[in-house]
Amino acid sequence: MPALQPDLVTEDTILPPVGAAIASVGASLPEAIVPNSEIAARIGVSDEWIVRRTGIRERRVAEPTERLSAHAANAAAAALRRAAVSPEQVDLVLVATTTPDDVMPNAAPLVAHELGAVRAGAFDIGAACTGFLSALAVGTGQIEAGRAQCVVVIGADLMSRILDPDDRTTAAVFADGAGAVVLQATSDPSRIGPIVLGADGAGADHIKVPRDEGVIRMRGHETFREAVARLSLSTVQAVRAAGARLDDIDLFVYHQANGRILSAVGERLSLPADRVVDCIGDYGNTSAATLPLALAHVESEGRLKLGHRVLLGAFGAGFTWGATVVQWGAA
Repeated sequence: MPALQPDLVTEDTILPPVGAAIASVGASLPEAIVPNSEIAARIGVSDEWIVRRTGIRERRVAEPTERLSAHAANAAAAALRRAAVSPEQVDLVLVATTTPDDVMPNAAPLVAHELGAVRAGAFDIGAACTGFLSALAVGTGQIEAGRAQCVVVIGADLMSRILDPDDRTTAAVFADGAGAVVLQATSDPSRIGPIVLGADGAGADHIKVPRDEGVIRMRGHETFREAVARLSLSTVQAVRAAGARLDDIDLFVYHQANGRILSAVGERLSLPADRVVDCIGDYGNTSAATLPLALAHVESEGRLKLGHRVLLGAFGAGFTWGATVVQWGAA
């Protein structure tokens, strides 16, 4: 096909900009609730010690028979119902996870099958606790490029599967769950702003799952310091890239890693405490699932409304981090 000549280009031949919007969110959690008391006795601390250091009071833990793909599919199905989108309309399924049921295959094809998303491509995203944000960037990019109209983005982890139950640094922190959002094409290219992503492999040894051990190891002090610094900086960068100010943001939804990290970021940026979402007390750190679970949580409370501007920020192993500003709901 010959290229368009300049004198033949009219307003009718210029395609309108395409953006992506978050149409809905869904969640899936194991039924079993484990309070601090069950863990505290085992690792030789008190319930109050865990709350003081992490902000966590209880968490959900999957039974041995539960599968990550099932929770991911349940969360995605809930999001699709709320968006009034049929599985057959989905072009791509992305699952951000560190804990797939098997080394191979990826979780995403299993989730697409369970959903009945027969037209969809499917693959996993591996970026630890930054995984959901990274998957959001991929899904948004596919829609903006015109290669997809509807993308399901899922964050799901069963972190209890890779925990050392006697490790004070991690035993009370990590938990299980899944959350999902439906992305749809829109004529408004500003619904999801630029997604700032970063990485620094020099910090890789601070959070890792060594292959010979198969359980997560974390250096808490170093991780805390880097998380606060990177989340604070990427927040400023994402807000600026979106052409906004911190005062314009209705809610700051960060990866729910640790209550003290959330407080420290809020204090460093002088954010109003009621705008910084903190639901880690009920769920623990569910890694890639924390962002969609936090969105579902505040929406159920009535704090997240159509049109709200929301800062999403995450930090995880690698080190990896990122942030973006979204306007809530489909345009």
